[in-house]
Amino acid sequence: MTSKPLNKAAPRVIPLAQSGVQDQLQRPLHDLRISVTDKCNFRCTYCMPREIFGPEHEFLAQKQLLSFEEITRVASLAVNMGVRKIRLTGGEPLLRRHIEDLVHMLAQLRTVDGQPVELAMTTNGTLLAAKARALKQAGLQRVTVSLDALEDARFAHLSDSKVSVKQVLDGIETASVEGLFPVKVNMVVRKGLNDDQIVPMAEYFRHTPHILRFIEYMDVGNSNGWNLKEVLTGAEIVSRIHQHYPLEPVQANYKGEVAGRYRYLDGAGEVGMITSVSQPFCGDCSRIRLSPEGRFFLCLFASKGVDIRAPLRAGATDDVLAGLLAGTWRARQDRYSEIRGAVERSADKVEMSYIGG
Repeated sequence: MTSKPLNKAAPRVIPLAQSGVQDQLQRPLHDLRISVTDKCNFRCTYCMPREIFGPEHEFLAQKQLLSFEEITRVASLAVNMGVRKIRLTGGEPLLRRHIEDLVHMLAQLRTVDGQPVELAMTTNGTLLAAKARALKQAGLQRVTVSLDALEDARFAHLSDSKVSVKQVLDGIETASVEGLFPVKVNMVVRKGLNDDQIVPMAEYFRHTPHILRFIEYMDVGNSNGWNLKEVLTGAEIVSRIHQHYPLEPVQANYKGEVAGRYRYLDGAGEVGMITSVSQPFCGDCSRIRLSPEGRFFLCLFASKGVDIRAPLRAGATDDVLAGLLAGTWRARQDRYSEIRGAVERSADKVEMSYIGG
């Protein structure tokens, strides 16, 4: 059935098949991150501390979530505007039932030059061993797995869960075997809490096809009790590893790549540094985020989103929805990480568990 415009006065915007849509700082739209659920089976202290996300916390109801068809429709419009990479996040995306069906739908999308969209997922890995084959068969290309420690006791404390490190490592290995490679492994580093795990993590993932990435502890949302004193910079992390296993910098794979790249001089692989605090990369940021219930967020540190679910469910045409997306991106000026020291922290910043990392 052909959808109808919201009203006769609704502006008609031809769906943008060009990849030239830019924001106020001339940043192109290339990446779409889709959070499919606000639920997670971890209660990591830097993301979903249990004292806030406890048994009484109200998560989004199923009817509030965008359906797979709605997500795919929005993603298709974004791809027509130049998006080349889609990443599924959460919450924990593998908690969304039949997520492989959404993967299959998104895998059919093609970029403006006819190429398949790059399709990836970020997960905590707890369900990955069971899901990896279905995800690969559905069209997922790569996964990124969060892992903040190798010691079971430390990992249990940081994730506030009863999941073992082995379960996550098994998920990583299964994903690699099934063809979801290279697997990227993300470690959020907090000084005094898990920074002693840096070298052991580097040791474990050397001589493997996986890429370990270290993330500076960021002030995302309002519930993680962020303290600058707990931030260990990327430069400090590189220095610690370099003392044991010499590193050298590597050129970025593409403009806007989030992680700075380093490789071991002995050829044992590479590591990445995501330095949003000490070396912001806002100038190259090409990402827009879609929340589980259909709001566009222009920055990981944003406080307000632009609702697309309402017009979507009211029968808006693709032209109208494309106009909303293009207008939202063109008005974008966000660069929080570059100016965090000059602005007062918002009391209502979006939580990372809701919008994805």
